[in-house]
Amino acid sequence: MKTKIALLFVAVSLLSACNNENDSVESLVAQGDLEKIRAKKGELTAQVRRLEKELSLLDSAIDAKGTNHKLPLVTTYKIEKTAFQHYIELQGDVTTKQNVLVYPEMPGTLLKIYVTEGDRVSKGQLLATLDHGGMANQLQQQKTQLALAETTFERQKRLWEQKIGTEIQFLEAKARYEAQADAVRQLQSQLDKYSIRAPFNGIVDDVIKEQGTVVSPGPGSEIFRIVNLSDMYINVDVPESHLTSVKEGKKVQVYFPVLNDTIDSKVRQAGNYINPNNRAFNVEVPVPNKNGQIKPNLSAKVFINDYTNEEAILIPQGIISENAEGEQYVYVATEVDKENTAVAEKRIISTGKSQGNLVEVVEGLSDGESLVDEGARRVKAGQEVQIIKQIAE
Repeated sequence: MKTKIALLFVAVSLLSACNNENDSVESLVAQGDLEKIRAKKGELTAQVRRLEKELSLLDSAIDAKGTNHKLPLVTTYKIEKTAFQHYIELQGDVTTKQNVLVYPEMPGTLLKIYVTEGDRVSKGQLLATLDHGGMANQLQQQKTQLALAETTFERQKRLWEQKIGTEIQFLEAKARYEAQADAVRQLQSQLDKYSIRAPFNGIVDDVIKEQGTVVSPGPGSEIFRIVNLSDMYINVDVPESHLTSVKEGKKVQVYFPVLNDTIDSKVRQAGNYINPNNRAFNVEVPVPNKNGQIKPNLSAKVFINDYTNEEAILIPQGIISENAEGEQYVYVATEVDKENTAVAEKRIISTGKSQGNLVEVVEGLSDGESLVDEGARRVKAGQEVQIIKQIAE
């Protein structure tokens, strides 16, 4: 702008010098003739406008022919095929099939508790005993009678094998022995019910009753809560639209917001029943719990892999535009020269699944092409552009 003003000043000065001295601006001002001054101003104004128009034409010619004319500045990146895994996000809670309350099988006084909260126990380990009311003494008497019955039976059996004595004596001795053995087994089974043992390997989560408490089978007499934190899983409801894509063995990522931790797993079981209430089927995902931080009912976000493409073309969603017909398009930099100028070619594309800010392009782009990234919204089809940065994606 300053250059134009300077040129106009020079041009006006030259025009003024070419006029007769009597017609110069200074002489007219000195004469004080208002009509002549106005006429001179109109003449010079017309000359300035003509010169401005000619300067504008010269600028256009310089921009068109010069090497430094301005082009839209863009960045591009080279398209390369890459592995793409799409995940559906679901919400679930951790649970375990081995999370039980332990009740007594027989009524009685809680005589002794052998574990405390937090103890790890093995299946069959003794947890507590109830007062059995002298049943152990009865069992000992029955075992003594069993030993006598067994001795009698063995002796009668040898005599019978030697053809001494009658068959009825042998059969009576055998029946007494078997009856006594059955009585011992039944009494032993009854006595065992006064001993409370761990139903599986796990952790004593809660000791509910204290020693000396009178308990009986049924609700209200829970003595322990035992959980197995090594066999955890999550049940999630998957929409029926994913019935063919979510199957046993599919990859799963489980994120625990409270723990800020993510673990890898797989679908262990996919249900065969679609719930008519929510049009979804149930999927079970095992949850490894190596450090023991995962607890029952812990909330989790479950990401199940429902689609994989090992040679996908992924582009940022922000550079995709849409025309009036609803077609999606991007710009590809073609005819790139040594000065990094190129031509923006409009390319209609078809997209697939998206993950985060990336979209899969299933049609319209090829591996190795340069896609216009930053500045894509400012260019037009067939327009020359200046590439200021090229990134290998």
